[in-house]
Amino acid sequence: MTAFADLHHGDEPLLLPNAWDHASARALAAEGFPAIGTTSLGVAAAAGLPDGTSATRDQTLRLALDLGSDPCLVSVDAEDGYSDDPDQVGEFARELAAVGAVGINLEDRLGSVALHAAKIAAVKSAAPGLFVNARTDTHWLGDGEETLERLDAYQQAGADCEFVPGLTDPRRIAALVKHLDVPLNILYTPNGPTVRHLADLGVRRVSLGSLLYRRALGAALEAVVDIREGRTPRGAVPSYGAVDALSRRGDLPHSDGP
Repeated sequence: MTAFADLHHGDEPLLLPNAWDHASARALAAEGFPAIGTTSLGVAAAAGLPDGTSATRDQTLRLALDLGSDPCLVSVDAEDGYSDDPDQVGEFARELAAVGAVGINLEDRLGSVALHAAKIAAVKSAAPGLFVNARTDTHWLGDGEETLERLDAYQQAGADCEFVPGLTDPRRIAALVKHLDVPLNILYTPNGPTVRHLADLGVRRVSLGSLLYRRALGAALEAVVDIREGRTPRGAVPSYGAVDALSRRGDLPHSDGP
């Protein structure tokens, strides 16, 4: 079992914050998070591309390469693998592993169950050590139907963890935990169960998705409006030096607080 896989079997669930660039990833790692995910929305928005359209393969690989030399574990949100050809998805996974990524998140977008299972199998064949988080969008894009069917197929194909974003009902979450043989990943939402509650339900991984990126953008807009209206901007502001230090290679900078 890899160090990243071990984090899914500890005393507490893995709280996985999602970064969108080098600075955000290093800042999160400096806060003591043992692993960092990437957010496809943040990567796409930074590149001026739409999310969820398989348009950011190169940008995602570039970010993985940039972070691969850092002393933190990085799992990459690869949307649907950027291809409907399982062999090409497997090749992308091999490239991610080669630059230091330890995990990959693959979403099914409510498409063919067999195709998504084939992508998972191709990834495990091309990059056996890469931890596969198999996402089904039955609650994200649909009404929850076929969740068990899809998760069973993805588990059989070799998924190391299964992700059901949009699911917030505690009873359904607990039922899935009992049903699965692999860890369950749930997306944290401010209006859903707390991390502590999810832990009590048996969830082993809690992702933040695009929340941090959207919060950061919202904070920037609030600050500029405050300035325009003659108010002093509120909220924490890292120093120039602290942010500049995030761009330096080598050991992670120590956090100087929020």
